[in-house]
Amino acid sequence: MAKVNDPIVINGLKVKNRITFSPTVKFDMAGPDAKVTEKHVRHYTERAEGGVGLICVEATAVEPGGRFAKNHLGLWDDAQIEGHTFITKACHDNKVAVIIQLNHTGITANPECGPAIGPSSVTTRNGNLSKEMTVSEIKEMQDLFVNAAIRAKKAGYDGIQLHGCHGYLINQFVNKTTNLRTDEYGGSVENRARFAAEILRRIRKECGEEFLLSVRTVGADPELADAIAIAEEYVKAGCNYLQVSHGMGEAEPGLRSEEDPYNGICAMGVHFHKAFTGRIPTSCANGILEPDLVKYLIENDLTDTVDLARAILADPAFPDAVLNGTDYTKCFGCPRCQYGPFTEHKCPAEIKRGKK
Repeated sequence: MAKVNDPIVINGLKVKNRITFSPTVKFDMAGPDAKVTEKHVRHYTERAEGGVGLICVEATAVEPGGRFAKNHLGLWDDAQIEGHTFITKACHDNKVAVIIQLNHTGITANPECGPAIGPSSVTTRNGNLSKEMTVSEIKEMQDLFVNAAIRAKKAGYDGIQLHGCHGYLINQFVNKTTNLRTDEYGGSVENRARFAAEILRRIRKECGEEFLLSVRTVGADPELADAIAIAEEYVKAGCNYLQVSHGMGEAEPGLRSEEDPYNGICAMGVHFHKAFTGRIPTSCANGILEPDLVKYLIENDLTDTVDLARAILADPAFPDAVLNGTDYTKCFGCPRCQYGPFTEHKCPAEIKRGKK
């Protein structure tokens, strides 16, 4: 039975333990040029020093219109590569594997950044209709993802992750309520997964067999079986690692029992682990804030890795607490995380640590 301290090899890349740091956007760190800043470097350096095995750098836009806001990282221009080399070096100096998440907002676009575009014309959260992408525009968007991945490799990343959940563009293609297409990009599971699957195949061709390809995918949107079938298409296309999270709506009930010490989103990852065991590693996420729960998930063979966000945001040394039983500052569970979008950055756990 695996232990949290055990290394894991993912597509030839050795990850020193089973704890990973989730891609969490730092809205108060980037400027309009979307380049890495000193704040980013310091942030990821602290997390690399805290004992985590793998870091997935935050959702990074593949073109200006795909940003969450004007203070959001990008990798659509060669001039943005250099800053990322400081992040990758800090991780590798601490023997931490590092990948970067690539994303486009699609129909949830911030109007200050770009138009709402997606697989179909549907009503957006602003009450307007999104623009349906032509096949030519789909191909152009795929080019943007592939070119960003090539830049990521040049910056020293061990691989990339496609952001395929949380309601953004790739999720919009796989979700039946936002993808109403009747061509090769809509309808069947294979067709709805085609947009991301084609990106994966092209990145593999451009970046080589050793480059790790991950997808942060929907665990149920809303059906578990459909989500697993979508992920199967990603695996066929060359995905090496599935990190499982939520999609655009409520998941089907009954994915966990009342006795399970983890929540419904984490339960999706547990089900994915059952489906993909022996083929590729999977990771679960969400609401995992206690060292004992991290150990429980790994030691009971419920997942291959545990993907943490708030616990490591609150204290970069949380992984060391899991691995070695050291002290740590616990996340306060703020109703709206103070690392979140459009909030003043005043994480109480971070403030408490600063007073020690």
